[in-house]
Amino acid sequence: MKKNRAFLKWAGGKYPLVEEIRRYLPEGDCLIEPFVGAGSVFLNTEYDRYILADINSDLINLYDIVKTQTDDFIRDARELFTGEYNVAEVFYQLRDEFNLCAVPYRRAVLFLYLNRHCYNGLCRYNMRGEFNVPFGRYKKPYFPEEELRWFALKARNATFVCEHYQQTLLKATQGAVVYCDPPYAPLSATANFTAYHTNNFNNIDQQSLATLAYRLSMESAIPVLISNHDTELTRAWYQDAALYVVRARRTISRNIMGRSKVNELLALYGAPLR
Repeated sequence: MKKNRAFLKWAGGKYPLVEEIRRYLPEGDCLIEPFVGAGSVFLNTEYDRYILADINSDLINLYDIVKTQTDDFIRDARELFTGEYNVAEVFYQLRDEFNLCAVPYRRAVLFLYLNRHCYNGLCRYNMRGEFNVPFGRYKKPYFPEEELRWFALKARNATFVCEHYQQTLLKATQGAVVYCDPPYAPLSATANFTAYHTNNFNNIDQQSLATLAYRLSMESAIPVLISNHDTELTRAWYQDAALYVVRARRTISRNIMGRSKVNELLALYGAPLR
């Protein structure tokens, strides 16, 4: 089966792991993702329906616009992927425009531009909620038209919602399967990349997610698969789940030497393997 790439660059994106995740995802008629991120799992699975949520309102706004105004969006976003827009001065002007912009459509166009032109495709906001990732200095940023069109096609069967993960999990009904890709637990005290949005995701959130997953699987017979780093802490959080170890390449690091393979954990609550 051909692997489909997301149209966004995304820290911790699941494209390298989709085969492994598919292997452990149970069957069902609806896949629910409370942390959709760039959507690689959504783009590479075959469920009848999807409920895709994220706390990042810019992300969900972008997805709704790509779904409903595909051709207009591609035409308007493509205009920003020419040489004259790939210079630092223009990048910072457009970043300022984005941070002041209240028009959903224009904000979505600028969000894709920033994602593809900023450093490492990071998505980060300051305490005032302003996007603050610096210019990436890429020779020729890629315009993901094919990926946008595939996303729009798949999105016909998807509902996008901006909300807290606990609210999304409450939407799970019989026949649903849940896949959770929360901001990862740090491998060490200095390697914390979880502050990708102004809402930080801490250890209490991690434990709460594990508790909710266990409860959903036991009380409602709804299977939940969670991915995270493989550490003593995550193994303690997911002690009530079946644990599977997979190897993943880290793509966010200050130097190339740091982009090594690390073990990741897939924690499956409440469903036997197919």
